[in-house]
Amino acid sequence: MVKIRLARRGRKKLALYDVVVADARAPRDGRFIEKIGTYNPITNPATIELNDEKAFTWLMNGAQPSDTVKAMLSYRGVMMRKHLQIGVIKGAITQEQADSKLAEWVSTKNVKIEAKRSTLSQSKQADLKSRKEAETKIKEARAEAIRKKNIVAPTPVATEAPAEAAAEATEEQA
Repeated sequence: MVKIRLARRGRKKLALYDVVVADARAPRDGRFIEKIGTYNPITNPATIELNDEKAFTWLMNGAQPSDTVKAMLSYRGVMMRKHLQIGVIKGAITQEQADSKLAEWVSTKNVKIEAKRSTLSQSKQADLKSRKEAETKIKEARAEAIRKKNIVAPTPVATEAPAEAAAEATEEQA
């Protein structure tokens, strides 16, 4: 039996995966028939680079995807394409109808992905702005505390009284 699955590579805690077509009996990171893409789960949203044509061909030839790969293929529209192609083979719809449905689905999916990316970038910028404002407030508070500490309170009243008393004493002696 042929499986479409992930083969791990990359270092500890920074995993990258190759999407491979392999014999089900082969080890996870061992021998494979063909590499059809890569998957990086660390980025947000996850980066999926996949040759959709090869994946579709293998699916139509009977390859079974693993759960994670099946989710990735659904995300990319390959499973939808397979579903529509089976409908065309059975005669339920025409090829033109299937192509138009797939194109519509892909365009709506791309809009959702771009919306998520823009929302993430906006929230990241807002977070950076709020952090900078907080740092500025702390910096200003520290500068104010240092300024208050450096100002010496003058006590001119205390220094004038003994001077006047000394002046009066010298006048009385004269």
